[in-house]
Amino acid sequence: MEGWRGRVDSSDDSETFRWHQVVRPVTPGAAPGVALVGFASDEGVRRNGGRTGAAEGPAALRQALANLPVAHDGPLYDAGDEVCSEGNLEHAQHEFAARISALIDAGHLPIGLGGGHEIAYGSYLGLAGSASCRRQRIAIVNLDAHLDLRDGPTANSGTPFLQAIRHAQTNGTELDYLCLGVSPSANTRRLFATADAVGARYWRDEELTLPQVEVVIAAMMDRLSSADVIYLTMCLDVLPEATAPGVSAPSARGVALEVVEPIVHAIARTGRLRLFDVAELCPRLDPAGATARVAARLIHGVATYRHGNQSQPRN
Repeated sequence: MEGWRGRVDSSDDSETFRWHQVVRPVTPGAAPGVALVGFASDEGVRRNGGRTGAAEGPAALRQALANLPVAHDGPLYDAGDEVCSEGNLEHAQHEFAARISALIDAGHLPIGLGGGHEIAYGSYLGLAGSASCRRQRIAIVNLDAHLDLRDGPTANSGTPFLQAIRHAQTNGTELDYLCLGVSPSANTRRLFATADAVGARYWRDEELTLPQVEVVIAAMMDRLSSADVIYLTMCLDVLPEATAPGVSAPSARGVALEVVEPIVHAIARTGRLRLFDVAELCPRLDPAGATARVAARLIHGVATYRHGNQSQPRN
């Protein structure tokens, strides 16, 4: 498939296959599987005053994913990219939402490849607008150094979750918002006040340590117990700069991958995850590809452990 190239250990032994050997274009009526869909936009980052380049993220993520070993059950699809043209972010978000809705209603698990974190509002609209998720209680879990609850005159990469909360209130949708990895040095008092006002649950980055990860996961799961469906989104700037340098706004501290990964896997195993996306990969700031490889590993984990799948490689 175009854009997917990698190592081939065998062309007939499925136990050796890598993602580039099994990925296929998504077609109507295709059996439910994991469906990758790109959001090639950094317009929200530009509007937010950040370093641009995340529009190149989907292509870099596919390159990083191509050589990963197949460890999941079921088909793997590529549903193409939604491109933000001429700065028309709002149109791109609604078009992306339509793609997400169609994939969810076809039984797929969409995995969004960002793109700036403005992907999140399009993702939310797609989930909320899908026929199979209407009238269900939605939980958004955001792994992020930033609360992204800004109130601005136009949408940007810092507004998506306040937009989602307001959309839910207007449309009678029950919505919970959880944010893990919040940096006290990267969010204003106004943002923390907004989080408290909307009833968000958040954990600061210093609370997410390896000795505390099981406690955090238990508290998160308790909060998620009332949710019918979960949307997991990750801004790569939640990770330390040494782990994820290729982002618009690198973290001064961040949350270690050893903490982030079990949180992601725990959510994937709930059987209620309907949508996952990764945001803010900026390839031009990631010359060695380290950030893309970390993102690919996390996507690989979600694909492997989704719907309660407990299988994992054996020693």
